[in-house]
Amino acid sequence: MSLRPTEQAEHCRSSFKASVSAADGRRRRVSFMDGLHKEVRSGALRRKHCGGPEAAPLAHPAALGKMLANLPQLVAGLHSDDSRVRNRYPLIQEVINCGALPCLVRLLSREDYPELQFEAAWALTNIASGTSEHTMLVVNTGAVPSFVKLLSSPSEDAVWALGNVAGDTAEFRDVVLAHGALFPLLQLLNENPRASLLRNGTWCLSNLCRGKPNFEHVKPALLVLRHLIHSEDEDVLSDACWALSYLSLGGDSTNVQAVIETGACPRLVELLSHPSPSVFFPSLRVCIVDHQALPYLLNLLVTNQKKNVKKEACWTISNITAGNQEQIQAVINGNLVGPLVHLMRTAECAVRNEAAWAISNATSGGTHDQIKYLVDHGCIKAFCDFLGYSDPSILKVCLEGLVNVLKVGEAEKSLGACHANMYAQMIEDADALDKIVDLQNHDDDMIYQMATFLLETFWVEEDDVMPSEGNAPLDGFNFG
Repeated sequence: MSLRPTEQAEHCRSSFKASVSAADGRRRRVSFMDGLHKEVRSGALRRKHCGGPEAAPLAHPAALGKMLANLPQLVAGLHSDDSRVRNRYPLIQEVINCGALPCLVRLLSREDYPELQFEAAWALTNIASGTSEHTMLVVNTGAVPSFVKLLSSPSEDAVWALGNVAGDTAEFRDVVLAHGALFPLLQLLNENPRASLLRNGTWCLSNLCRGKPNFEHVKPALLVLRHLIHSEDEDVLSDACWALSYLSLGGDSTNVQAVIETGACPRLVELLSHPSPSVFFPSLRVCIVDHQALPYLLNLLVTNQKKNVKKEACWTISNITAGNQEQIQAVINGNLVGPLVHLMRTAECAVRNEAAWAISNATSGGTHDQIKYLVDHGCIKAFCDFLGYSDPSILKVCLEGLVNVLKVGEAEKSLGACHANMYAQMIEDADALDKIVDLQNHDDDMIYQMATFLLETFWVEEDDVMPSEGNAPLDGFNFG
């Protein structure tokens, strides 16, 4: 099964990328819309945080002395609406340079002085929303356990801070999970908090689910997420759907089954009609064949939709065709193959590539009859049209698709159904043989190997070529 590596940088609050294993049999990639979604949400949350009422001056204990003398002004500057004052990263650095971090972390434990505790949390939350280096300092100073404890307080700063920390790197996300943040956060979300806390708590939960955490560590979130996707708040809906998307697409079939068992999928199918892309796209990514999403996907392929919508629809179908033969048959029965092949030949580049992935994945796991169906609907010509592309990744996808098709043609010839490989002849009729020959001169070594394998396996007569050590057997060449 062909899997793609992660291509797109993730959200602005979260710069790490999830690793991809070809052995899963599933492709996982964070798209441009994924990044755009979180960039918008990140900006919205920070504007809200920075745009609130101005904080009262910090009441510092005398023991803090001169070291904290300028801290109130610096923290107030972080919240200023005046662009001349609020240059956030230098101000954050000044707070750090004055040695305030350890004191601020200690003040988080001052349950006897709630106002001071609140102000310290407010300052640390802003520091954690800075650069990755700033977030690392907050983590290394020991703030995470105190913030976890504060999840039971009325303040939203602990939620904001933990969301920023968890969203920064996979390592920090695991630190937050290791300190037990998940269960108090789920309890908070279960208690029907006020709207702003519900939004920020769901965003924080989404960050905890991103980037392939240990599934057993975040599995308890599924039941809460099932409830959250029935919210009428767009931000809550969006982040809850993204969280389910991360959990279902970031692991193996066990993860998908766990999502199905929550009963969330029918609601996600309903959300395919939601007007907001930030809700529509993650819902699309989770919807799978078991829950009648295919008619919706077909509609997206054949109607006048924006490029990104068609691209995401093809991406979703490619995850279905990367599954078992029953899933591939569902795509066939849903009449999606014809529109996919049409998009391979006529759509814009990004959509064509996704459609090619969907068809190529179907050739990798499909039965002979299913692959014949793909051929009958024009996949050979569509694959051949890509052979002049300069993008090595999509070239490999299409070459692998041709290999899989030609293997079926070879099997038909061996059964006596025809005297030659009829699919090889169709490739010649598409004027693609010369393109395959030319690909032997490609700079990418894998493309060279694939082109050579195709020619030596399906076109060169046995008497015309001596077996070589590098020649792979028909069933043993793995391009994954």
